[in-house]
Amino acid sequence: MTTAEGWTAAVRDRLAPGRLLPLGTAAEGAWITERTVRDVLGRSAEAVRGVVPGALRIGPAYPDPASETEAEPEAKETGASGTGTAGTEPAGAGALLVRASFGAVAGRPLPELTEELRAALIAAAEDGIGLVVAAVDLRVTALLDTAPPGPAEPTAPPPGPTSPATDDPLALAALGVTGVAGVTDTLGPPVRRSADGVRVEVAVTAGARPLDVARAVRATVTAAAPEGTAVTVVVSDLR
Repeated sequence: MTTAEGWTAAVRDRLAPGRLLPLGTAAEGAWITERTVRDVLGRSAEAVRGVVPGALRIGPAYPDPASETEAEPEAKETGASGTGTAGTEPAGAGALLVRASFGAVAGRPLPELTEELRAALIAAAEDGIGLVVAAVDLRVTALLDTAPPGPAEPTAPPPGPTSPATDDPLALAALGVTGVAGVTDTLGPPVRRSADGVRVEVAVTAGARPLDVARAVRATVTAAAPEGTAVTVVVSDLR
């Protein structure tokens, strides 16, 4: 793989929503994109002294043998409208397994370092987001004398995603919930109706707990939707 190809692959991996992971229990009807979780957990790993974060993956701890849990959903990478079916099916439900590789900088005992990193990842996932974590698997990929230099600061950071314009009454109901930073269209339109019910996709305000916000959105949208409508909430961004 050339340098350009490696850079392109890294950018695509960061932009792709990845799996849908259950917030709380699957019965709560609340989900969050793996990309969003990786961003939060990655920052927590970076804060642990002596850790140089590497690859981070989150998936079902007990996958359904009948499902293709190893296949990565090809969800949309842009904010274009449309029904969009790719990436909308959860890749397993229930407790999650976090897999993280990292480089360890000399100066701290490795067992101490790994336990601090494990505790930081669990706290960020469960307390900060609202995931149910069954286990955290850590892999040391390098022993370093010093931490490598970080990436250069961008001269002009790219603008953040904007919320799509919508006059859908269910989207407007979701926007009125405390902690909702906007509706999003990563997986399709902000409100997607189907025979199975309604899916609402939102961004959560940074600092708010996604599970708590998703629960509130689901309750609000359920009250605004026709009686008996099943409502699912997907958190696709933190802003």
